[in-house]
Amino acid sequence: MSLEEWQRLRPILDQESELLRQAADFTLATGLRENNVLNLRWDQILPTRHVALEAPDMKGRASLGVPLNDAAWAVIRERRGKNKEWVFGHPDSGKPLVKASNRAWYAALRKAKIKDFRWHDLRHTWAAWAVQSGVSLQELMHLGGWKTYSMVLRYAHLSSEHLREAAGRIKPVSLRPGTRKRASEVTV
Repeated sequence: MSLEEWQRLRPILDQESELLRQAADFTLATGLRENNVLNLRWDQILPTRHVALEAPDMKGRASLGVPLNDAAWAVIRERRGKNKEWVFGHPDSGKPLVKASNRAWYAALRKAKIKDFRWHDLRHTWAAWAVQSGVSLQELMHLGGWKTYSMVLRYAHLSSEHLREAAGRIKPVSLRPGTRKRASEVTV
């Protein structure tokens, strides 16, 4: 998802369901999976601005501590006092949402004219935006709870504009100050 698409979707999502918009904001801020966000309990939010997820709750069956950035912490502050046990508890039942990709989610996507986008794609968006913001693949691997770089690369899709900026930072030897040889003279 592009930033422009998110900026189009977010207010529509907020109209459809404030709770769902908050869960989406939190997902984009942390990269957590739908299940981990929807089943997040207040006792998992640490005063150190971390989320503590236990191994049985994780897809890879390994515990994960996720630091909460300012955007994620803002959602936590917004949700305080809404439910005793669940961070994203439903206002009527008090129970956690079962599924975020529900009628309200798909209605908001339709209104925002976004096609072929699933809730899980928010995790891909988070990973891509993280790398485009300068987060290293190693840092992203730890933040996302992935065990291999190949999994990180499946998630961190880079835009061609981001790659253009990276390509612009590469200076051939012949263009560096103080070098005598032209690039065609350099042997590899």
